[in-house]
Parts: sequence; C-alpha cells; structure tokens
Amino acid sequence: SPVTVLMCLLLVAYGLRLAIYLLIRERRSAAYRHVMATQVNDGSDLRLPLQVVIWVACALVYACQASPVLFRLQAGSPTDVLAVVGLVLMCGSIVLESSADLQKSVQKRTRPGRFCDRGLYSFVRCPNYLGEILMWTGVFVSGITVYADAFQWACALVGYVAIVYVMFGGARRLELRQGKSYGDDPAYQAYVRSTPILLPFVPLYSVKDAT
Repeated sequence: SPVTVLMCLLLVAYGLRLAIYLLIRERRSAAYRHVMATQVNDGSDLRLPLQVVIWVACALVYACQASPVLFRLQAGSPTDVLAVVGLVLMCGSIVLESSADLQKSVQKRTRPGRFCDRGLYSFVRCPNYLGEILMWTGVFVSGITVYADAFQWACALVGYVAIVYVMFGGARRLELRQGKSYGDDPAYQAYVRSTPILLPFVPLYSVKDAT
C-alpha cells in the first residue's frame, strides 16, 4: 500500500540522515573528538572476534527493529489506522531528530563552553534520543495488526525493547559525561532539576543511578 511504501522510504531517510550526521560529527566536531578521546571507551582495545560479534548483534537488532515493516510487506496488508499512526510517528521522529541535531550544532558553535538548553532542549535534555524512540515506536505500532505468529511478535518486541533500552542507556551515559563537564555550574544544576531527561512532561530528571 502507499503507506507501506512511505514507511520503507522513511527507513531509508532515517539511515541516510543518521549516517550523514555521524560522518559530519566525526570529521568536523573537535568537541566530540575530545570527548571520545578523553571520556569514552571506543572499543578499539577489543579483539576482532568480539568486535565481529558486536557488529552482528547490532545488525540483528536493527533487523528486528525494522521487521514490522517487512511483515506488513509480506502480508500484503492494506492501510489501516495503526499503519497511519505508525507513519505519522515515523515522520515526526525524523523531524524531531533532525531539528535537535541542528539546534545542538548551532548552540555548540555559538556557545562552545555551555550545555545545550535552548529550543527542543528546553523541553527535554535528550530530544534526539526521544526522536529515536518515537521512530521505532511508530514502526512497532504499525505492525500490530499484521503480526501473524509468535515469531513475528518476538522479532518486533526484541527490536523495540532493545532500542528503548539503548536510548535510556545513552541518556544515562550522556548525563554522566555532562555531570563531569558542567556539574559545578549552578545553571546546569538548575537545568537538570527542571528539565526531564528523556520524556517531556514526565518528571524523570535523572537516570545516572540506574543499572
């Protein structure tokens, strides 16, 4: 159906947007390179077999995340309400993530020594991670009416739960890094106390103590 075609195009757009953003950040962002060099273990000390295992596992998780669209294609399902809801969430997520990345880039150029707290970052501290969750929520929801058996449900659930877990883990790591960089700044402390970390309007302000 046209909705399913649009979902496929949005998955392609998602991949291209993410790849281009990461490439630009790797090449041009001195602040990012400094963080990676001083605060993040990039995994370069891992043996090749373990790296391959990690790569394959990540690929499988992405396949599970996208599987609801595949299942809808295989079933030849017509457009229904949940497909439209999923499509809307996917569109909104790409706009949200793109806007958040652009706003962060602008703020880092104009105020390189300060944390991001304007625009979308005034509503939630990790709007790009929120966009990621919305993207895959849309994909998962779109398949609810077409999952044919336990295998398809398992694939979709594994992918969705995995990405939500990864995003909360990413928010936690970001919070810890920002605490090291800005923890002594009273303005940052006030920002943390008043701005939810990942879900807007939900009073969850910290996940640094989560395990």
